[in-house]
Amino acid sequence: MSIQLKHKSLDVYKAIRELVKESYKLSLLLPGEEKFNMVQQMRRAALSLKLNLAEGSTRRSEVERNRFIEIARGSVVEIDAVLETAIDLNYFTSQQLETISSMLNKCFAMLSKMIKS
Repeated sequence: MSIQLKHKSLDVYKAIRELVKESYKLSLLLPGEEKFNMVQQMRRAALSLKLNLAEGSTRRSEVERNRFIEIARGSVVEIDAVLETAIDLNYFTSQQLETISSMLNKCFAMLSKMIKS
């Protein structure tokens, strides 16, 4: 918030910020019995996504940066898996998740492009 670092101007960071907000909003719609399961897991994954991109962006080593980006990308997959389970349990329909699905695909693709081989 206070530190002006390069990652904050990246399009992927801006997309991830939106995904985090959407993840938190959707988590509020999950049933109360999921408060300590799906809700917390989805929120942790969303926050981990943002934090790993931020931390990885500060690394000098390309190998280290790639590792943090890979972890962030894994968090995108984790959010997707939580939402897929929510659909399987009839908490949401696929149509209700169209916006976040698009966001997940966008963030995954953007992160994938950042990984240097």
